[in-house]
Amino acid sequence: MHALVVAEPGSVGLAELPEPVPATDEVLIEPVLVGICGTDLDIVAGDIDPDFVRYPVTLGHEWVGRVVNGGGALTDEGGGRAPGTLSPLAAGTRVVVEGVVPCWRCAECVAGDTNRCATYDEIGFTRPGAAAERIAVPRRLVHPIADSVPDESAVLVEPASVVFRALTRCKPRPGQRVLVIGDGTIGLLATRLIRLWSPASVTVIGRRAGQAALVATAGADAFITDESTLTDGPAADGRFNLVIEAAGAAESVSAAMRLVGRGGTVALLGYSGQQAHVPMPVDDLINGDITLVASFSYTSDAWRHVVTLLNSDQLDLGFLITHRFPLADWRQAFDALQSPAGPRAKVVLERKPSSA
Repeated sequence: MHALVVAEPGSVGLAELPEPVPATDEVLIEPVLVGICGTDLDIVAGDIDPDFVRYPVTLGHEWVGRVVNGGGALTDEGGGRAPGTLSPLAAGTRVVVEGVVPCWRCAECVAGDTNRCATYDEIGFTRPGAAAERIAVPRRLVHPIADSVPDESAVLVEPASVVFRALTRCKPRPGQRVLVIGDGTIGLLATRLIRLWSPASVTVIGRRAGQAALVATAGADAFITDESTLTDGPAADGRFNLVIEAAGAAESVSAAMRLVGRGGTVALLGYSGQQAHVPMPVDDLINGDITLVASFSYTSDAWRHVVTLLNSDQLDLGFLITHRFPLADWRQAFDALQSPAGPRAKVVLERKPSSA
């Protein structure tokens, strides 16, 4: 089969690999849509901490697919969860798959903090990803998707789970004034998901005026590209109860610290790079009674919540798909991600599985 493989940092391309043979506790799946993001580009460049990637690696940690072989019944004895039997999945079932593979035995997993599993293992990082014709994955990580959920929404479960987990840690309250810094996929997801907590207003600061329509569709009340305009509008005093940094830049973190109001919360979602350092006004943080929340990845619980929201038609994320390319055109997909000409949110690779 063909797969998009990073052989080593700086070397990426389509490669012919043997088709995976699923183990007794695995499911064989044909990916339908595979999202690519800045993290994939970092894997290609070799900019990921070596503890979190193992070369060669097939890319693809955001995806939706159809079951080819659902395997037999499996007893799930996962740590902090109640043991139970997972039934086989019928061929053709549309599914999404948790990328983080918990051991379910360490203290973190038993406590439900699967994102901090003592043994880091993740699809598309330490094991083959879904930018391939087929992939074998552990059955206990597979979640069926309702017929009413478009593939375009399902493919975004992974980044949506990252954002959802961060937001739950912030403990949002109805009626709060929210600021999102960043107009990329994570910022747009944060704008859509924070609406679940009924904020009074959501303002987005971005860099590209061309993102305005996407930001509005995500649910923002205001979109600005100049911080100085915050003297008017939803936060007349220029301060917010919750500021979500989703741009991944040191200057954005500094802006978040300036714009959060007394008693407010700053959530850090964007990666700024190991070399980025931001001066922290310690006295201002203390006197302002500010809460800082940093959030890594997602938990199994956050993943299940996002799937439930999609399957119950409480969440629609399909508007975020702005670019689609066949797997063979991965170079054009990378170009669209790095140098967008016009509005850009999520870029996906697509293929039509034989079972469709």
